[in-house]
Amino acid sequence: MSNKNTITNLSVSNKLNLDDKTLIAINSLSLEDLIALKLELSSKNLKNRLYGFDIWRRIPYIVKDSLLKYSISASKTKKDGARLLGLTYVEYMKHIRDFETNKYFEGT
Repeated sequence: MSNKNTITNLSVSNKLNLDDKTLIAINSLSLEDLIALKLELSSKNLKNRLYGFDIWRRIPYIVKDSLLKYSISASKTKKDGARLLGLTYVEYMKHIRDFETNKYFEGT
């Protein structure tokens, strides 16, 4: 993703290469159910233990990262993405840089 103000063809669902059937199933879940399901699936490989991962304190970071990815996916410009999140353009760009959100969409 370039430093230009325009965001083109960036989509989390395209990045994850999900089919329509999977997207419909995900869409039917609440955000809380989706987070719980992801945690359950992640912990299965660890015998249902996420010890050492301070999820309660890390959740604000995780949510902000997902909001930045969503704002890029849902907006046509970075200014629109900033407005969507209620941030100034300067704040938005700082968070994009701090969370390294651009790296997520590289190669998309």
